[in-house]
Amino acid sequence: MNEKNKKKNPQNSAFITQHSSLITHRAFDFAVRIIRLCQYLEKQDRVSRTLANQLLRSGTSIGANAEEAQARQSKADFIAKMSISRKESRETLYWLRLLEATQLVDQHMITEIIKESDELVRILTSIVKSAQQGKKQ
Repeated sequence: MNEKNKKKNPQNSAFITQHSSLITHRAFDFAVRIIRLCQYLEKQDRVSRTLANQLLRSGTSIGANAEEAQARQSKADFIAKMSISRKESRETLYWLRLLEATQLVDQHMITEIIKESDELVRILTSIVKSAQQGKKQ
């Protein structure tokens, strides 16, 4: 972030920095859990393997885009990467809910990861909205 934006709203800037750093760590840990779940799904039937591929792509992309946002070239670049991360987190939540609804995975295996996925969506939404508000100032 440039000094001009920090002077306009230092609280917004601190919020974004703190939460974007937190999200990269949480998204990495989440990706590890997604990979393990997908390894389990790969051993199941064809439908489970197909869903595992979708889940693996979206679930690991969350952290990758959040990491890219950390090396932003501009505020707009940061917002774009975090927005992609948010979209991927929403897609991941969809696949997880689908696995739960179709009972392809036992409830005890998926409850916590769905909760974490929902929290990632909320955090990323907050980061994107805060960054967009800071851009308007």
